[in-house]
Amino acid sequence: MSEELDFTELQQEARLFRDQFQTAILSTSAKDGVSVASYAPFVLDDSETPYIFISQLAQHTQNLLARSSLSILFIADEQASKNLFARQRLTLNCNAIEVSRESNTGIEILALFNEKFGKMAALLQSLNDFHLFQLNVETGSYVRGFGQAYSIANARLTIKQQKRA
Repeated sequence: MSEELDFTELQQEARLFRDQFQTAILSTSAKDGVSVASYAPFVLDDSETPYIFISQLAQHTQNLLARSSLSILFIADEQASKNLFARQRLTLNCNAIEVSRESNTGIEILALFNEKFGKMAALLQSLNDFHLFQLNVETGSYVRGFGQAYSIANARLTIKQQKRA
């Protein structure tokens, strides 16, 4: 991963990296400011905006209902990483908006969950405590390794610039 890539190639690489995952690591904050790390399966719509479908019983759902900001993380597996101090990763800072399950968007996105996750997604959709959230990507970063960190601008993972130390 040491070859020089232009921003378009970096964007494509970041998208391919994200697309190999079925779940995202979530970082949310409670009303009292305490951070909570968790995870959730996700899908992407046609504009590559991520959506999560999560239970009201989970702390991260309570946090998102109270505070809409969160970060999501995709990180390379430890066994696949040459250096644990420089694991490939993509962090997206988002604003979560709850989407009505009965809206046109909700119906379309839940169909994507069914397509991607099968019977389990359909079962969860029969439960009333699950909430659908659209995660609007505001900023982020893509790290390929040491000295290879880039700022991200949106859900399509547009590379804005190389980050400076």
